[in-house]
Amino acid sequence: MKILVTGACGYKGSVLVPKLLALGHAVTALDIQWFGNGLTPHGTLEVIRGDVRDPPPALLEGVEAIIHLASVANDPCGDLDPKLTWEISALATMRLADRAVRAGVRQMIYASSGSVYGVKSEAQITEDLELDPLTEYNKTKMVAERVLLSYADQMAVQIVRPATVCGLSPRMRLDVSVNMLTMQALTHGRITVFGGDQVRPNIHIDDITDLYVYLLGRPELTGVYNAGFENLSIREIAEQVAHSLGAEIIVTPSQDPRSYRQNSDKLLATGFRPKKTIHDAINEIVAAYQRGELRDEDRWHNLRWMQQARVA
Repeated sequence: MKILVTGACGYKGSVLVPKLLALGHAVTALDIQWFGNGLTPHGTLEVIRGDVRDPPPALLEGVEAIIHLASVANDPCGDLDPKLTWEISALATMRLADRAVRAGVRQMIYASSGSVYGVKSEAQITEDLELDPLTEYNKTKMVAERVLLSYADQMAVQIVRPATVCGLSPRMRLDVSVNMLTMQALTHGRITVFGGDQVRPNIHIDDITDLYVYLLGRPELTGVYNAGFENLSIREIAEQVAHSLGAEIIVTPSQDPRSYRQNSDKLLATGFRPKKTIHDAINEIVAAYQRGELRDEDRWHNLRWMQQARVA
């Protein structure tokens, strides 16, 4: 199958693309490469350094499926330049969907976010709850979802709302909770936790990328799916890290009271099963650090890097 992956050089894309190639797919990888390109050359991989807002005219020729990962990732980055966020994460998605239908693309998998729910009082967050996004990042994800679902009668539309992703990637991120806390422990011997009682869902990067592959092979599984399997408090995550590394935990007040448990029963009912845990992610990050393959660098922090690069 010929597959277009947008945002292919990002945190998830850099793990996903090799899996697709290993399965024998031909991959067109579109990425603006603000954070570089860590993809290994391959005979059936075409890497295009381009902007999803203005893609090459022939981008969709022969493409059978799209895995749409491209967006301005996380709340602080979305707030850095709201206009840019809306252009990339919402408007470009609308244009891509329209072009995809016209080109005869049969399937589109969209990487949304569990943050589209906003603050909820329900003990379990399920797909049927009303969306109440709070930030530019969340709002663009919600709008993109609705745009894509409007094309559901013309192609298979599969929307994934992931929990916070953790684990190693060639294009690493150290601004997500598990990865950040682990790096704090490795570099400083202590972990700073803001609040700590907030419960958040998590998913290993191998599991979320395996899920995209899983859905690719099952276009009949249309609609929206939560993807989060470990609902733990920030303090519990910190304790796992501290136990592994003998680090001290420092708790400070937090202005962020959000606490929710993401329910993924709908996805589990399809037969998908996660294979890795937060504990695996911590161990993998520690091993990479100890091998000298990972350091705390600005390029692994989206907001820092975007501020320095002054992207637009």
